[in-house]
Amino acid sequence: MRALVIYESMFGNTRQVAEAVADGLARHGQVDLVEVGRAMLPLPEDLDLLVIGGPTHAFGMTRPNTRQSATQQTSEPLVSTGIGIREWLERLARSGRKVDTAVFDTRFDKPAWMTGSAARGAAKRIKRMGMPLAAPPMSFIVTGMAGPLAEGEPARARAWADTLAHHSGFSPEQGWRPPV
Repeated sequence: MRALVIYESMFGNTRQVAEAVADGLARHGQVDLVEVGRAMLPLPEDLDLLVIGGPTHAFGMTRPNTRQSATQQTSEPLVSTGIGIREWLERLARSGRKVDTAVFDTRFDKPAWMTGSAARGAAKRIKRMGMPLAAPPMSFIVTGMAGPLAEGEPARARAWADTLAHHSGFSPEQGWRPPV
């Protein structure tokens, strides 16, 4: 079985979650980990599970203006400097490919009605495309605008990936590919 984890990350927190998800899935099958600006379409023919993650900005998935705002929040270079998962999902919709998909985001530890959720927005788009969701949207917690992740979140991401793998039928004899 094969999985693809695509992530968008501004300050590196969502990338850390994506790496933990890829690590968790790797115990069960072949996994590719790709930053969204490098994610190619069409999806591989042998793909069994697509996992997409991004940060929550302004109550949802990032937009060009929220990504520009992120550059003003730090003196460090951003991880994702091109398109975000919002734009990538638009391209995916045009491709017509359907595969089991799971989505996650990073956000503050407040109720979703207060912070919004990039994962919920992505899940709605995926459902509209007619793609099956392998699991409900998942949120991982950051402690500040630029992070860090809350204690235990990478372990929680690996456990979530384990659940996804069991749902998708990954087999342990297959390996994973290092991040691109």
